Parts: sequence; C-alpha cells; structure tokens
Amino acid sequence: MAYLELKNVSKTFSGVVAVHEFSLDIEKGSLVSFLGPSGCGKTTTLRMIAGFEQPDGGTIELDGEDITTVPPNRRDIGMVFQAYALFPNMTVRENVAFGLKMKKLTKELVDKRVNEVLDMVRLQNTTRRFPHQLSGGQQQRIALARALAVQPRVLLLDEPLSALDAEVRVALRAEIRRIQSELAITTVYVTHDQAEALSISDRVVVMDKGIIQQVGSAIEIYRAPQNRFVATFIGTANQFFGKVGGQATVACEKLQLVTGPLSGFNNNQDVVVLVRPENIQVHAARPDKKGWNILEGVVETITFHGAVTRLGVHINDQQRVVADVTVANNEAVTLNKTVWLSFQPTACQVMANNT
Repeated sequence: MAYLELKNVSKTFSGVVAVHEFSLDIEKGSLVSFLGPSGCGKTTTLRMIAGFEQPDGGTIELDGEDITTVPPNRRDIGMVFQAYALFPNMTVRENVAFGLKMKKLTKELVDKRVNEVLDMVRLQNTTRRFPHQLSGGQQQRIALARALAVQPRVLLLDEPLSALDAEVRVALRAEIRRIQSELAITTVYVTHDQAEALSISDRVVVMDKGIIQQVGSAIEIYRAPQNRFVATFIGTANQFFGKVGGQATVACEKLQLVTGPLSGFNNNQDVVVLVRPENIQVHAARPDKKGWNILEGVVETITFHGAVTRLGVHINDQQRVVADVTVANNEAVTLNKTVWLSFQPTACQVMANNT
C-alpha cells in the first residue's frame, strides 16, 4: 500500500490548467523527484501535497488518511523552499528550534533535537550565527535542519538548490540524499535540473503541461523513454525524421537508417528515430562495420566536457548530429574535418511522429 497517494488531482488557475488528472503512489521512505520544464505543474503539485493549494478535483491520502482538505499546519509535513525562508532576526539555533517550540516541547527535548539535526547537517559550530552570516549552502542546510527537526511524516523540497553555485549544488544534493537515506523519510523533490533528479531519486516523475509523461527509475527514464518529450528532455538525443520503409528501415530525406524490428508501425508511417550521442562512434576513415549505420559529415563544433568531448557534425548538408568522444579515442578530431559516424541498429529508438 502506498504511503502518499495522489488520485486524479487537478488544479486550474484562471482557466489555465496547471495540473491535470495527476495520479501517483509514493512508497514510504522513498525519494521521488518531480522533473520538468518551468510551468509544467510540478511546484503546484507539491503545494497541493503541502496544503498551500487546494485541488479542484481528486484526493490526496497520507498513510491511509485523506488529507485533501486538512490545513497545512495539521498535515505533519516539512517543507524546504528555494529561498531558504529563514527568520533573519533569529540565530541558527532559534531557527531550527522554532517548530519544536510551536509544539510546546520541553526545553530539554528541544535542545536535544536541535543538536541532533545540526549534527546531521554538519553545522554544529554555527548555532549562534544569524542567517546573513552564513553562505547560501549553509543557509539551505539550516532550512533543511529546521524542516527535519519536527520529524515530519513527509519532507517536501521545492527547487532547494537552484539559487546555489554549481559546485555547492553537487555537494549539497549528495548531502540531501545521505540524510534522506539515513532517516528513511518519505521525500518529494521538485527540480528542473535533470542531473539532480537522476542522481538522487528512487523514482523520477517527468511532467509537461500539467501531465505525467513517465514515471520510473533514472535508468528506465533515460534508457527507455516512453515518448519523444521524455527522450529529448532527459539528456540529449539526435532526431532523424522519416518514414517507415520496411521491416527494419526508416527512409529519411537523404539517407536510410537501419533500425531494430519495426513491429507496430505501418509502412510509410511518419516516424522519428532517436539516437543518443554516446551510442555514436566517430572515425577518421570510413569504417568496415557491416549492418551498422554509417554517416559521413564535417565537424562544425567541438565542445570539451572533461572526460567527454561533444562533436557537432554536419551531415548531408541538412542535419547536425551530436556525437560524444571519450578520452580513450585516440583519433585526433579538428574543426572542418571530414569524419564518419557509426551506430548500431539497436541504438535507434523509433517513435511515431505526431507533431
């Protein structure tokens, strides 16, 4: 049985649909991310779970209890905001203790719990400081400690790292995952950053225009996208548009691609073939790879990404194909050089082109 369950939840603002028929089961102790572009409805959904927004339809249940109309302060849910939302006139200790004092706990219990969560976020030496005396990363850790101090049934995080520098974001997302795992607290994490969602989540919910596009593990979302939106939003995918030309071929404007078996498609049907850059090999001379797709092109961009160099290759005077070259590739590649790209039929994911 799901611990947190959303059933056909919908929300409209001034006639504009923000969330449509959203249904999701979240297991106890898991971390689930809502991922999607700005305006896709992920924060609205989070706010309905918190009780800050009332659904127009559907229900929200927590541990078997219908909390759809329960006020936020009675849901026993902790929330961490993008802008920290710390009290500027309170010290770190006072900020963390605030929710505990509202519960009218004894001073001994408050002090004990504050010490525990500050130790958990590794900021024991900041208790007497004020928020403005802390870095952005430290402030967000304190906001997390304050949310955890009251031992909520569910923890909600709304774009908690988006205001931080890249290096701090990477470190802090690892800390969030560590703490969540240690406490086994049910967590919903909202982000537009796919690297965050894929790196820390048990499950990822990809959203667009208020609708769930796919739910799955990071590997499932990346390797087996269920539609074109998910395939192009998660990671990078080259798109070849064409028509089904046989049992395992797609005819594009100036080339023909060999794919896996095309069961479920009609002959001459409009389709798009998606190929990930990491599945494309780059060669200085035409390779002898029978049964593979071989494309000739000219290198027009070279972008260094550390262990991987991303090439933009112009093929057939009409399309740019992106391919990733690892440091293990010994062939020198320069701008305006002619290269050959190769990829197996199994690297092709074929989808109906309904746009």
